[in-house]
Amino acid sequence: MKLPSFAPFPPANLRKDIVPEEWALCLDAWLFLAEGHLLLSHEAFAAKVSKDPSVAEFLNTYINSETLQVHDTNPGPNARSLRRACYLLIHRCLSEMQKKPPWLLNWHFLADLSIAYANRSSLKPLLQGLWDIEEVQDRSQKHKVSLISTLEGAGNKDDHSDMDTTLARVAALLRACPKYGEFLMRGSDFMDAMSTFYGLTVPFLKRKLVVIMYRCFLALIDSLNPRYSMLLDHLYGLDSSADPHSLLSAVCSSTPFVRKLRDRVTGPDAVRAEKLIQQLSKFEGTGTLPLRPKKPARKRADKGKGKEIDDYGHGAIDQGLHIHKMSLVTQIQDLFPDLGSAFVVKLLDEYGDDMEQVTAHLLDDSLPSHLKTLDRSENIPQPPSQPATDLAPHLAPRTSPSFPPTRRNIYDNDAFDRLAISPSQIHRGLKDSSKTADTVLQDRSSAPNKAAILSALTAFDSDDDERDDTYDIEDVGGTVDAALPGSDEVDADLRDKNEEALSRAWNLSPEVFERDAGTRRGKGRTALKSETGMTDEAIEGWGIMLGRDPRRLRRLEARFESFGGQQRELGKTSY
Repeated sequence: MKLPSFAPFPPANLRKDIVPEEWALCLDAWLFLAEGHLLLSHEAFAAKVSKDPSVAEFLNTYINSETLQVHDTNPGPNARSLRRACYLLIHRCLSEMQKKPPWLLNWHFLADLSIAYANRSSLKPLLQGLWDIEEVQDRSQKHKVSLISTLEGAGNKDDHSDMDTTLARVAALLRACPKYGEFLMRGSDFMDAMSTFYGLTVPFLKRKLVVIMYRCFLALIDSLNPRYSMLLDHLYGLDSSADPHSLLSAVCSSTPFVRKLRDRVTGPDAVRAEKLIQQLSKFEGTGTLPLRPKKPARKRADKGKGKEIDDYGHGAIDQGLHIHKMSLVTQIQDLFPDLGSAFVVKLLDEYGDDMEQVTAHLLDDSLPSHLKTLDRSENIPQPPSQPATDLAPHLAPRTSPSFPPTRRNIYDNDAFDRLAISPSQIHRGLKDSSKTADTVLQDRSSAPNKAAILSALTAFDSDDDERDDTYDIEDVGGTVDAALPGSDEVDADLRDKNEEALSRAWNLSPEVFERDAGTRRGKGRTALKSETGMTDEAIEGWGIMLGRDPRRLRRLEARFESFGGQQRELGKTSY
């Protein structure tokens, strides 16, 4: 029996118009045709794929839709079976057919295949063996030239959607096929274009550039024949212009590359790499994705607590993801578009919502065993919509309560409200239009009495302060004798003597008033303290205040300086 041709997989704008029953029939038809092709013999299968262009068109459109994630978030069993059958078809075409169809060797198809089936363990050896074909290398060389020109010309563009898609495909293919990374590292033109574009692009594209360069470096380290010499040549070329904001420093600070380089390089290349590793170690752990040691998971005691269940059915209790976690899921899916949202949520739960640790473990492929066995393409199912439930069906509806009474004020029900005012009392604009500002100011009939103002000023004493009752009898428990003979005179004499001694010391040696420890222990300061009885702080404060007020210095000189007629110098009189 001759198998019919495939129908192309519809895009998203057509998918939304197909009812679920018809879509289920389409999935059954595609699944039937795919399984029929898989049951063909080797010769019949090769002839069918080579002559029937509908196979290529269907697989291209299906892989593209899987890459863009326009399929159902909660697919049924037929959708999962069709996904598995399509992968088996592609695997059989690439592994059994001696002459591969050209559409299978297209770079876009291989990159989309790496995104759609990134969790397939058989995909990596399949693509690794495919990369040795000469036709694939010729096509890849054209793709490399086009990619370099795209990187060089995309720095000044405002729309980065095409570049975002291109970088996501490059990162996915690098993860699935390390030989692709070795191919990109031949020559320095690709690395130079990446470094230049990194300094011109937006932050969300910089993260993808870091992942791509890290994967290229790993391709040279983890291959069967490690190419340390080529890697060190690239690193020395990039390190000559490296700075804290360069692409190389971002790779060293956000990924475990420096640690891997330190552990893997052996032999004669280790001596050459030692100085370079020391230079790159200064960037280690300083970026936006610093690696941290995994904290041991602590088991919590079951206290019988959990999320509250929505028993009412009207969405009063939100069972969805928090908006912050959804933002983290979106950021991780930008770097790893093949991961489903449910799998990313499990990773965030494992590492305590730490996106840096999740990204580092995904790059290093060091996830725990219980996470490696999970389905990486699993998405969060959409919650079914529930009709609203009437919580009180026995209550009859009633009208809304009446509005509260309007607010009232003191002018309510006055003459204007009751319309009892005479029309002669109502005027529009000025009551007396003949008056001007000058006539109002000249009219002194309503001015205050000048005699009353002067009498009030006479009774006001500006020096009268509030009485100080600190030393009243009720407060101190006795009388205070304020009539001590000569107390004010004694204080004034002491102040005059101190002022004279300090002024004389200032004129002789102003350095005595310095505030350092040596001056405080000096003979001049000791003599001044014994003469005045003042502390170091008081003497230094007096010197600071005198230096700020030159007029006070002149007053002290005029007060305490006695001129005997001997004058050797004339002071300046200019201001």
